[in-house]
Amino acid sequence: MKISVNDVRPGHVLEHQGKLWRAVKTEHVKPGKGPAYLQVELKGVDHPTKLNERLRTADTIERVRLDENEYQFLYDDGEQLHFMDQESFEQVALDKGLIGDAVVFLKEGMNVTVQSYEGRNLSVALPDTVVCEIVQADPVVKGQTAAASYKPAILDNGLRVMVPPHIEMGTRIVVNTADSSYVERAKE
Repeated sequence: MKISVNDVRPGHVLEHQGKLWRAVKTEHVKPGKGPAYLQVELKGVDHPTKLNERLRTADTIERVRLDENEYQFLYDDGEQLHFMDQESFEQVALDKGLIGDAVVFLKEGMNVTVQSYEGRNLSVALPDTVVCEIVQADPVVKGQTAAASYKPAILDNGLRVMVPPHIEMGTRIVVNTADSSYVERAKE
C-alpha cells in the first residue's frame, strides 16, 4: 500500500530499493532554501544493512503490512528457538537473530508475536515487559539520596540492570524488554 512520505513513522516496514526496511528514526527537515524532505534511518528487516535516506515529502513509498501470529516459546536447542502456533499447534524453529538482544528474556511458555511477510518469518516480538528476579544486588549505602541514585543488579537471566536503592536480592521486578531498563517492583 502506497503512503505519503510524510506519514512514515518509526516502526513502519517499507519496501525501498527492492528490499524490506524498518524505519528506526524519522525527522522532517525544512531547509531555508529548497523543498522539505524526510530524513529516515532504515534498518534492513531480512538483511543486516543500515541506510540513511532523504525522501522528498511530495513522494509516496510502499508500506508493507506484516502478518502477525501468536506463538508460544517451547525451548532453545542451542542453534534455534522452537515455538508452537497457538491455533494450529504447529511447531516452527526460528533463528535467534530474529529476536536480537532480547533473547535473554525468553522463558519457557512465553507468548510472542511472530511477524512474517509472504511466508517468510522476519521478526519475533516479545511482550513489552517481563518479570525477572534479582539474584545479586549491592547493599544500600547510607546517606545516599533516592532521587537520582540507582545501583547495579544482576537478574536471573544474567543481565545487568540499574535499579533503585530499595531493591534487594530476591526481589522480583518488571523489566522493559526493549531497552532492558527497570520499570517497577513486581506485584506479588
